[in-house]
Amino acid sequence: MKFFKAFIILFFLLGTVKTFAQSSDDLKRQREQLNQQIEKLNHDLEETSNNKKSTLRQLNLIRAKIALREEEIKNINSSIRVLDNQISDNTNTVHSLQSQLDQLKKEYAAMVLFAFRNKSAYNKLMFVFVAKDFNQAYKRLKYMQEIGAYRERQARYISGTQKDLNHKIVELDKNKEEKSTLLADQEKQKETLGKEKQDQDQVVVGLSQQQKQIKQQLAEKQRIARNLDRQLIAAIRREAEEEKRRAAAKLAAEQKAAADKARAENRPVPVITAPAKKSTKTTVESLEATPEAAKASNDFLGNKGRLPWPVAAGVITQNFGAFYTDGIKDENNGINIKTTKDASVRAVFDGDVMLVADVAGTYTVVIRHGGYFTVYSNLRSTSVSKGQKITYKQTVGSPATDPTTGDSEVIFEVLKGETYMNPTSWLAPK
Repeated sequence: MKFFKAFIILFFLLGTVKTFAQSSDDLKRQREQLNQQIEKLNHDLEETSNNKKSTLRQLNLIRAKIALREEEIKNINSSIRVLDNQISDNTNTVHSLQSQLDQLKKEYAAMVLFAFRNKSAYNKLMFVFVAKDFNQAYKRLKYMQEIGAYRERQARYISGTQKDLNHKIVELDKNKEEKSTLLADQEKQKETLGKEKQDQDQVVVGLSQQQKQIKQQLAEKQRIARNLDRQLIAAIRREAEEEKRRAAAKLAAEQKAAADKARAENRPVPVITAPAKKSTKTTVESLEATPEAAKASNDFLGNKGRLPWPVAAGVITQNFGAFYTDGIKDENNGINIKTTKDASVRAVFDGDVMLVADVAGTYTVVIRHGGYFTVYSNLRSTSVSKGQKITYKQTVGSPATDPTTGDSEVIFEVLKGETYMNPTSWLAPK
């Protein structure tokens, strides 16, 4: 039983270490992907630094790189925590195995000593022959055989435990070496992050010298964004009213059918309650008025954090939320994703095209998913039309290219009713 319990404990510890190893592998893959994205941004920054007109874009790229660098430092911290757990578990396992080995050697030494003191063949035969009857003699003979077999098993246990102990010691040394490497990498990343923040400050200083032009660029950008926002909210409200109308029409049809059936069967006609003149429903509740729309909402919500990216390959150059450029506040309702010129912009979930709009020379496609909407902006062309049903990963258009910088970028947004949400939390991790 002692050995069985020890085996169970060891199996549990090894299983825990395997889980940590899997987590460590995931973190390594994420770190490699972050490094690839940072390298891509470094390449873009080298190109941008040669273009005096691209200073604002240069600032956005530096900001994106800083965000990725901070994410990589978080990743390293997580990896160090995983390794600390592995080191702790492996240390405990080493101590446990060492204790087992010492106990096994102690018991084996006692058996060897006993065998030495009773090594005489005469004594062994006498032990058998002095039995009271044949049954007892047989049991004594079997007992002597079992002692020999047990001694062999003990020797094998000692050898196996010694082997496991050596393996765990090697693994522990490897964990410690890997942690040391990660700590060195962490310091290097922090140093690089400090330099990148200095670069950001220098670009901001450069932008302050062309504040007038920057303000004009941002004002034009904000004007276009507000125009799109007005179109989008108006379309959502129309869709909500239409959904309420469809729900009311369906209810009226069901009530009429029930009344007709009652008359045909000579039963009292059910009293129909008139709907309230003014609805107090929110936009989301109105959009989910029908069972089909409610199901679409639940399906979309159930895939939060697992939706595919709107482009197969890309790097976020501007995140969701408010930010400042040379003291000028701006706000991004979605995320800007830099991609390749020949990329296909694709739907992240099944839905219906609610809007295809021309906004300042580029196109915007809005897809409805019950009470939720996904928006794909800054498209050069579209391949869908209003009212069309869209399937998961179906192409909706291609990204527009900035003639000044040569960048191809798509803007992706997620709304719940009229409320903008952070798209990053809806997309699957890269």
